Amino acid sequence: MTTTTTAAPSKVLRVPAADPAEALAHFRGRLSFEADASDVHADIESGAKGFVLIDTRSAEAWEQGHIPGAVHLPTDDIAERAAELVPAGAMVVTYCWGPGCNGATRAAYAFAGLGHPVKEMLGGFEYWSREGFEVQDAAGVRRQAIDPLTAPVSGIACAC
Repeated sequence: MTTTTTAAPSKVLRVPAADPAEALAHFRGRLSFEADASDVHADIESGAKGFVLIDTRSAEAWEQGHIPGAVHLPTDDIAERAAELVPAGAMVVTYCWGPGCNGATRAAYAFAGLGHPVKEMLGGFEYWSREGFEVQDAAGVRRQAIDPLTAPVSGIACAC
């Protein structure tokens, strides 16, 4: 008896990869709209200037913990209060709870509508915290243990 094994068709390749020039434009586009928590943290730690970090969550969420140095401006208040809290034309980076929340996306949309260059921080407050970066609340500034599913537990940047 002869058995023939046939390889299953690739689910990855059932839709061909984009032409490299198209891929370049796509990924450049994504990077022009997004930053991750690690890059935002690196800029804050190094003292790099160039953006205002906006926490778009509710007052209760802000009090529960936020990124030190962030400006609290809930999404629904942006149209009314952005001019008093963010310099005209300033680059803005928005964050909300995490990947399951589109509050930072709605906030980025609102800031873009006001004429601000803007990026959304991927992962939001959840991934900021899970990567072991400083969090501030009424008790002060603290760090949580690093989640090994999000960053090296050594605390050394992943350099990705």
